[in-house]
Amino acid sequence: MKIQKLLIANRGEIALRIHRACHEMGIKTVAVHSTADSDAMHVRLADETVCIGPPPATESYLNIPNIISAAEIVHADAIHPGYGFLSENAQFAEIVESHNIIWVGPKPEHIRTMGDKIEAKRTAAKLGLPLVPGSAGAIESVAQAKELAADIGYPVLIKAASGGGGRGMKVVPDEDQLESLMSQAASEARSAFGDDTVYMEKYLADPRHIEFQVFGDGNGEAIHLGERDCSLQRRHQKVLEEAPSPVITPGERERMGEIVRKAMAEMGYRGAGTIEFLFENGEFYFIEMNTRLQVEHPVTEMISGIDLVREQIRVASGEGLSCTQDQVHLHGHAIECRINAEDPETFAPSPGLVKNYVAPGGMHVRVDSGLYTGYRVPPYYDSMIGKLIVYGSNRDSCIRRLKRALEEFVVEGMKTTIPLHQKLVRDPEFLAGNYTIKWLEQWLARNAE
Repeated sequence: MKIQKLLIANRGEIALRIHRACHEMGIKTVAVHSTADSDAMHVRLADETVCIGPPPATESYLNIPNIISAAEIVHADAIHPGYGFLSENAQFAEIVESHNIIWVGPKPEHIRTMGDKIEAKRTAAKLGLPLVPGSAGAIESVAQAKELAADIGYPVLIKAASGGGGRGMKVVPDEDQLESLMSQAASEARSAFGDDTVYMEKYLADPRHIEFQVFGDGNGEAIHLGERDCSLQRRHQKVLEEAPSPVITPGERERMGEIVRKAMAEMGYRGAGTIEFLFENGEFYFIEMNTRLQVEHPVTEMISGIDLVREQIRVASGEGLSCTQDQVHLHGHAIECRINAEDPETFAPSPGLVKNYVAPGGMHVRVDSGLYTGYRVPPYYDSMIGKLIVYGSNRDSCIRRLKRALEEFVVEGMKTTIPLHQKLVRDPEFLAGNYTIKWLEQWLARNAE
């Protein structure tokens, strides 16, 4: 079924990104928004708009009845959830489909399976994905935990089954601290997610975070679009991403790419997904799967030439994938800097009025942002206000272009993380590609001294 009108159940740069893809495909767009976002760029550009509630996300962007009502009022025949908010809510996907509206996303059962970290590990094991050594499921007792940790070898990691963002996660260095830290992890998980279920994994000392972009048609065909290196993180939040990874060899890419492609084909996966791994000493270890579009998807678009949002809409419409694996060709190098409305040293939020906005330009420079001069960044949502994505024929040329683009980028009226990125892309270890998931926090600590 060809989609005629698509409702964008999100805000900010991703809502604008979806709008642009739709208009290029001849699809009309509907922007839903809170009262705080009435002046947002995607709201200004959409064909129709519907206010779905006050500023708090729980009363607007997470309000399923209001979003469904908006879709029915404007007669939208599809809903795209973007990322965050309701994008990985299986119940929302089911409700959308029960109203005979096309859900631009994976099958609800796959969202539910991969949203439960323990079930995701079980599924990954069945599909042949390499796992971090750990518990087969939830840990039921301290005695069980001690026995398992002795087999795995310390240090181990206790993790919340329904978690994310580092909450409900504790590194246990030895048996003496196991019971106490396991209790703390369960307590944090209960408080944050309403579920105190925890499981155990081998703690990898200094890995990289490598993720593979996958796409399935829902009928047994799937492709992968290579990997992204997302190791530069602060408090488990990604700061800068690049594709391809500076440390993955062509042989490793081909081997793991084929493993994830086959897994998605066997699963009957539909739409865009990302399979995330920790990578250490030449080995990949599955950690989770995100059943949605990623914030960092533009770096994959830059090196593959494939519009991932367009591909999502094609698949949701029943048209299938636009290419086979043999037709996927990855070229060059791309880096994305997440630009946040934050103090670049303390990371304190800094929303406010944009007094002057000048985006960088030139060949192979892309800015995904809803900012404009005179726009007031609201304090109610995530602090990310834009993404700078730069492409080069190789990593060195990409970084040179990125340095130039960061110098051109002007956002006045608030503090942003642009100065942080300007320092980061000049660091010798970053330039050498010599970093892991711990590197950025150590670098920030050194620079704060």
